[in-house]
Amino acid sequence: MGRAFDVYAGPGLDGKREAAWRALIVAHAVVVEKIERALLEAELPPLGWYDVLLELSVAPDRRLRMHELARAVVLSRSGLTRLVDRLEKAGLLVREPDPSDRRGAFAVLTDEGRDMLRQMWPVYATGIAEHFGAHVSDEEAQVLTEALSRVLVADRED
Repeated sequence: MGRAFDVYAGPGLDGKREAAWRALIVAHAVVVEKIERALLEAELPPLGWYDVLLELSVAPDRRLRMHELARAVVLSRSGLTRLVDRLEKAGLLVREPDPSDRRGAFAVLTDEGRDMLRQMWPVYATGIAEHFGAHVSDEEAQVLTEALSRVLVADRED
């Protein structure tokens, strides 16, 4: 019996690139699921919280406008608003009005948020090391970094 559909290979998409794409997204999903499970077992918040806290921790004055934060963590505005609500309720960040835009607001990392980030990192780092790093050579890591960096640069130029 044949396949239910034939995969379309259009301009720039051959079998090797399609296979690489599928391997990337499936591996990402599997590793993230394992890291999420480890965070849960350690009674820590989900990985999405870490991403927001990390972006705020490296931002100037530990603050970003909501739309900047949404772009940094690749969430829709509504998804980010719900997540920021939960983080604010947990005391990990606060919202402050943007004096230059009465409709806008900043998300600002609290000391408690910085402490939570520090608690989460060892679990996250262990997951990355065990489920990703252990399977990738130094040379492969360099190739992946270079290739994915080109993808990100091209996206920012669009």
